[in-house]
Amino acid sequence: MFKYVIKRLLYAIPVFLGITFVIYLLINLAPGGPLAILASSGEMSQADLEAMRITLGLDKPIVVRYFLWLADLFHGDLGVSYRTSQDVAMMISQRILPSLTLTGVGILGSIIIGVPLGIISAYKPNSIWDQISTFISFIGASVPSFFLSLLMIYVLAVKLKLFPTSGMYSSGGGEDILDILHHLALPAFACGIQTIGNYIKQTKSSVLEVLNEEYIKTARSKGLTNTVIVLKHAFRNALIPIVTTISLSIPFLIGGAVVVEQIFAWPGLGSLMIISITSRDYPVIMGVAVLICAVVLIANLILDLIYAALDPRIEFK
Repeated sequence: MFKYVIKRLLYAIPVFLGITFVIYLLINLAPGGPLAILASSGEMSQADLEAMRITLGLDKPIVVRYFLWLADLFHGDLGVSYRTSQDVAMMISQRILPSLTLTGVGILGSIIIGVPLGIISAYKPNSIWDQISTFISFIGASVPSFFLSLLMIYVLAVKLKLFPTSGMYSSGGGEDILDILHHLALPAFACGIQTIGNYIKQTKSSVLEVLNEEYIKTARSKGLTNTVIVLKHAFRNALIPIVTTISLSIPFLIGGAVVVEQIFAWPGLGSLMIISITSRDYPVIMGVAVLICAVVLIANLILDLIYAALDPRIEFK
């Protein structure tokens, strides 16, 4: 297994380089730039702008700037923010925990709700639970996260006053865990609702497919109850496609969290990314992109290891 992990990490290097290069190229080719924003204020002369261009290294070709940035990255230096002149690593470290909390709770909540509902839908088709699961899947697939976020804020926060409208803590209050969970409920639900539908549909179809296998009929002939058959035999053998669906939804959920964080003023990486894109803060954009890319690659590696644990037929090569 150790050799397999090393091999996968080596394969991840060109993927990482390709992703970061494309992102670096796109943000530098986008209209405007940090100097254009400074020029629009009218507070800097043309000579000052040219001096700033040289100081920031923007006078060099894009490819050269990318490899200079990459060299600094390998030395553990993410650069300095154009907007705040703060260390990028420090800015990210201050926001990584809120983002991990939001996305982690979103993924965990989606699994806890979606997978059991999918099992029940397969076990009891056309029941009330199956109809509820179908409705949740429809809502998750059809309603954009930003619209659902605004709708929940208006109904649950503004009208009914059941939840706060924004932020991670109450103003003037301490960082109490119950207060954090109260603020976390709406954005976490907005992040997870779309993936819940995918988990329900994939779990249901996978369990139904396994229930038609011959060994399930053999288990029934031995007198095993339907509950034991579904949970012990069918669900375990249906886990591979379910885990695949979860792994594919992680980048999607992280991308959706960027919008949700901005709407709920959640102090995470998503809101930092939006601010940085607006101000053309290239070092911060690349720092957040590096972190997200690393998290997705590592998550996929962990899920590959889970595959082998679930299916003994899978060998590490």
